[in-house]
Amino acid sequence: MLRFLTAGETHGKCLTVIVEGMPAGVKVSLDKINEALARRQKGHGRGGRMQIERDTAQILSGVRGGYTLGSPIALLIENKDWENWQEIMGAEEAAAKRVVTCPRPGHADLTGGIKYNHRDFRNVLERASARETAARVAAGALVRQVLDGFGVQFLTHVVSIGPVRDSANINDDDFFERAEKSPVGFASKAAEAQAVAYIDEMKKKGESIGGVVETIVKGLPAGLGSYVHYDRKLDAKLAFAAMSVNAIKGVEIGMGFAAAEAVGSKVHDQIGYENGFYRKTNNAGGIEGGMSNGEPVVVRAAMKPIPTLYAPLDTVDLRDKSPQKASVERSDACAVPACSVVVEAAVAFEITDAFLEQFGGACMADIRASYDAYMKRMREF
Repeated sequence: MLRFLTAGETHGKCLTVIVEGMPAGVKVSLDKINEALARRQKGHGRGGRMQIERDTAQILSGVRGGYTLGSPIALLIENKDWENWQEIMGAEEAAAKRVVTCPRPGHADLTGGIKYNHRDFRNVLERASARETAARVAAGALVRQVLDGFGVQFLTHVVSIGPVRDSANINDDDFFERAEKSPVGFASKAAEAQAVAYIDEMKKKGESIGGVVETIVKGLPAGLGSYVHYDRKLDAKLAFAAMSVNAIKGVEIGMGFAAAEAVGSKVHDQIGYENGFYRKTNNAGGIEGGMSNGEPVVVRAAMKPIPTLYAPLDTVDLRDKSPQKASVERSDACAVPACSVVVEAAVAFEITDAFLEQFGGACMADIRASYDAYMKRMREF
């Protein structure tokens, strides 16, 4: 079983992540991890923090000579802005400065303060910040390298930003290549221009903007996950992973909520056979009964606008309960393209975990043998 733990604060010294459960013999490319981190920092509407940080990961343990050892893998991502925050975020007693007492609506500030009895909301926001997602992206980019050589692809794009939807045809051969190059994650140039203009307009008003992102996983065999227990269902795990990403408020698999409005004959994917079973449509998003069915797995997530507004909303000062405007931390007007990379990483982690559960072994040689035997049996089914 794969699992990971992250540690670190948004203005702390660094972020760290420990990944456990990686089999031995996985060839690891640090460049792939750093490429994913670089993708997370792109996008029109990002704030000044992205001009400071240039995230790269260091591998501290669990990899030798370019291959995993089977032991826990520790990664570190330095916060370049630490030198400006040492007196504020240091572990020493005298470091607790720049106290925050006016919680932001929509953020973890107030509820986290109540739960952990923090009278300084900086103690909450520093960890609740989406900065932590850099560690999650590194973890996802690491573990998905298990799947290299098995024909699994992760394709991600932005469906919409605010009211602006990408109008390009997802079946175009270069759709994802164009989306990857776009500052808003769109494949349509016309829709891209509309989204950029909308972000700029909202930014001038002190607003923030949300949107919808989508990750598609191709090349998975049927049978990942299970129907026998609720906590082994692949769609449940993917929904949990996507929902755990900061600011995500809704998750869909395949048709998602649209399936509730359609009749059964327009929802369920008819089955055909030609050198193997296949579905004539993919409304289920590649998952039936909690298991992958061989079609592309489609996960869609809705991100709310970031709660830090430069035209702050009403709140209350914790000290005297007086009406105030919410505190303002350095933030983004729009982080939807970055969110798509984080959701992709979350999906990749769960897909890799399900793959290892199905074909698990202590080393890649055993996993390959198990996979080949399963695929042979599936072809003969």
